[in-house]
Amino acid sequence: MKAVTFQGIKDVRVKDVPDPKIEKKDDIIVKITSSAICGSDLHLIHGMIPNFPEDYIIGHEPLGIVEETGPDVTKVKKGDRVIIPFTAACGECWYCTHDLESQCDNANANGEMGGYFGYSHLTGGYPGGAGGIFARPVCELYTI
Repeated sequence: MKAVTFQGIKDVRVKDVPDPKIEKKDDIIVKITSSAICGSDLHLIHGMIPNFPEDYIIGHEPLGIVEETGPDVTKVKKGDRVIIPFTAACGECWYCTHDLESQCDNANANGEMGGYFGYSHLTGGYPGGAGGIFARPVCELYTI
């Protein structure tokens, strides 16, 4: 698939990258139909995130259609249209059960903040949504 990737400060490129796969029982794969660009993306492009890796898929806040689900997924099904928020979250820790998903204890083993899509290894290592297909844990999808 093609995806927007970080290549360096003020250098992003569309490149061929491997298609995502279901890796965990609660993962889903979404065919991206649209993705927002916001100020957080500019932080990456302007080099404000330290040690941001080359070839990392950026982008967050995508919309799409569910293509495949892991065996434990019951919240959505193939063909559902979904909104994918910026944050990655488990849905079960104290923060998640108190509507503070951006601080999820389990989404980012690499730091004190929660997990975020398209924001590097510092925020959980989740690839972003600026590509054709996107895989992610299911807990925070919203159907439309």
